[in-house]
Amino acid sequence: MSREAPVIRRRDAAIADGWPSTVPPLLRRIYASRGAHDLASAQPRLAQLLPPDGLSNMEAATELLAGAIARGERILVVGDFDCDGATACAVAVRGLRMLGAVDVVHAVPNRVTHGYGLSPALVDSLVHLAPSLLVTVDHGIACHIGIAAAKALGWQVLVTDHHLPGEALPPADAIVNPNLPGDTFPSKVLAGVGVIFYVLMALRARLRGQGDARAAAADLGSLLDLVAVGTVADLVPLDANNRALVSAGLRRLRARRGCAGLHALVEIAGREAARLTAADIGFALGPRINAAGRLEDMAIGIECLLSDDAAHARELADTLHQINAERRAVQQSMLDDAEAAIARATPVETAGAGVCLFDPEWHPGVVGLVASKMKDALHRPVIAFAPAEPDSDQLRGSARSIPGLHIRDVLAAVDVAHPQLIERFGGHAMAAGLTLRRDHLDAFTAAFAVAVDRLLDPALLRAEILTDGALRAEEFDIVHAAHLRDAGPWGQGFPEPQFDGEFAVVDWRVVGTRHLKLTLRLDGHPKPLSAIHFGGWRDVAPAAREHVVYRLAPDDYRGGDAVQLVVEHRTPAHG
Repeated sequence: MSREAPVIRRRDAAIADGWPSTVPPLLRRIYASRGAHDLASAQPRLAQLLPPDGLSNMEAATELLAGAIARGERILVVGDFDCDGATACAVAVRGLRMLGAVDVVHAVPNRVTHGYGLSPALVDSLVHLAPSLLVTVDHGIACHIGIAAAKALGWQVLVTDHHLPGEALPPADAIVNPNLPGDTFPSKVLAGVGVIFYVLMALRARLRGQGDARAAAADLGSLLDLVAVGTVADLVPLDANNRALVSAGLRRLRARRGCAGLHALVEIAGREAARLTAADIGFALGPRINAAGRLEDMAIGIECLLSDDAAHARELADTLHQINAERRAVQQSMLDDAEAAIARATPVETAGAGVCLFDPEWHPGVVGLVASKMKDALHRPVIAFAPAEPDSDQLRGSARSIPGLHIRDVLAAVDVAHPQLIERFGGHAMAAGLTLRRDHLDAFTAAFAVAVDRLLDPALLRAEILTDGALRAEEFDIVHAAHLRDAGPWGQGFPEPQFDGEFAVVDWRVVGTRHLKLTLRLDGHPKPLSAIHFGGWRDVAPAAREHVVYRLAPDDYRGGDAVQLVVEHRTPAHG
């Protein structure tokens, strides 16, 4: 399956007046191209957060929690086995204790033993805890059977989630989810950790209104480091509301005022706390937390995030670091298998836009990463499947999509056309998960291809790289590089600035086995520019002149006023 070369297009930007002089023209242009036309929208603060009472069912949710706290009843928080679910669990446990709950326990499903979310198997394993109130975080909206099982035991159930609901809602006592039908909360892109943080804000307001002294003193802002990590790691769009949350959390982490577990992870990942960015969360912290849920047990990750003992947190962070190293090795082996499978496929097998991959030896905790990497490589929607456990006849699939194709809608279309094919599914526009029987894989693959071809505009199969245009010669300096680094948080929906232009290749060499170190020269710039293209070695020497898409970053290795271009894409220049 070949992929056409991506189209490089420059963003448009109409810069408004009224910016303070402290914001350089380059940043004004970048902010404007992302729809931020003043400082308040470009760098939103906590004071601009949307109020929690805008979320549906908040009154019922806080009534459940306030009642359980007043009666001293046991509250069981059930997390999920990804970074969003782990941070949401830690936020819930810490926040509820802060607001006066005296008996808060937590649990998380094991990917292999229990499957996703609040399953009946997980409920059975939690009977001995005998909670009065069970609170789901980052899941629950699709857990009809598990919630019914919990209700049958006499437990009250509060669902806090952000995933898209199906046609029917589960039988919980209250559900808080910005994506509920009819919900008027302006931001639909809160992560799971953001939803539970909002529930805690509403609960604090309720308790303060009742004269509760503990609630009056509670500083929920101390949880924002966790909120930031879960939000960035879950790849939800960073609208103004999410950027306010993430910015505040990053400020705590940079000031070393975050929880012990996150600071231990920052150190073991070799990052500098004072200069931490959203990219560091996405590439260093999130993967180490996620690795526990992928290969081991997310309980390790949650324990790390709940620890207040620096030495213990460091031990747990070291364990997560080692698990992540194992995850990377497993992932690379699976990617090699996936690439070989695509190379072996016949033209008929790869004729459709949708791609399904399966190997009986793959690990179910890593298929999402494989699907993501192959989606990027092929610019096609991809689902990667693995046995739910060794020799199981049940498969777990993880889907990743390209812009313009809502992958959960594709799965819903398959489910409508073939009601018995998928056992369970759920997710978002760009990512989803599903479960099906192994003997249904071929039928599903065919049905998926049909649904994708019907719902996807073929024009979207050619990737597009959006850039912020060319940098002027005088902008290749440490001042602008530092501004670009610190002006975020950058992420989904508010992308990190990247630029494009033509450069002469003065020198190059291969670093390691896959990376390319380049020395480039820009017409009109007096000095050569250092550049690195991670994964850029393709067994072909660079051309004498190349069209390069790049980010401008401080060169931390050389230090001082050194900068480097981090190459994202390059092709031989024409003309």
